[in-house]
Amino acid sequence: MILNLDDIIIEYIINTMKIYPTIIKEKAFKLRRSKKSYKEIKDIMGIPKSTLSAWFGKELGVDFNSKGWLEHLADIRVLAVRAIKKKKFDGLEKIRINMEKEVLSYPLKDISFQKSLLAMLYWSEGSKHAKMGGLKFTNTDPKMIDLFVRLLRTCYQPDEKKFYIYLQLHYYHPIRKTRKFWSELTGIPESQFYATTMKKRSRKKRFRQNYMGICSIGHASSAIRKEMMAIAYAIQKNIGNYHVL
Repeated sequence: MILNLDDIIIEYIINTMKIYPTIIKEKAFKLRRSKKSYKEIKDIMGIPKSTLSAWFGKELGVDFNSKGWLEHLADIRVLAVRAIKKKKFDGLEKIRINMEKEVLSYPLKDISFQKSLLAMLYWSEGSKHAKMGGLKFTNTDPKMIDLFVRLLRTCYQPDEKKFYIYLQLHYYHPIRKTRKFWSELTGIPESQFYATTMKKRSRKKRFRQNYMGICSIGHASSAIRKEMMAIAYAIQKNIGNYHVL
């Protein structure tokens, strides 16, 4: 079971406030004075190190009055946050390494597999309304935009002159720098960019800033859009037949 930060602090308070007989405390102090470590005392007496820390606080220069308690808990909170962040990072890094190895076994070069990925991407983030002409894919994540464009070019070899990009930016986005960024990422010249829209946003209101604005990449081919959606629906239908969740 993974404890969150509040659980750790509560457990610490419970342990340190547990009442022990005086004779037990005296024995613990005797072991401490004999240069035993907290771990050694814990192993000998079964007393949590957090409790020992509270008992021996004055020897460590910590006064456990109300002010001392608050200061000590603040220190523990910092240490607990660091421990939780490290554990989370280590867990994510382990997942990343395992998945990178697993993906190498996927049929990444198979055109059918690539079309399936492309279709799922478009189904989730592409424009799908019936009256739309061509196709349009919108996202704020440069990696997703890059993957979409690469797959689109590989699977369909679309006419490069029929690509266009439409950007929606906020006040903190430098227009020239942002346009250049998306042009270099997608390989689409700025001459094929529509006029950039600056979205209204209060400078005082707190909000999550996106990296390089909202990018919509489009193409004039309705036939490609229709095929991508047909693939997406066919995949959903056939996976459903196999009762896969």
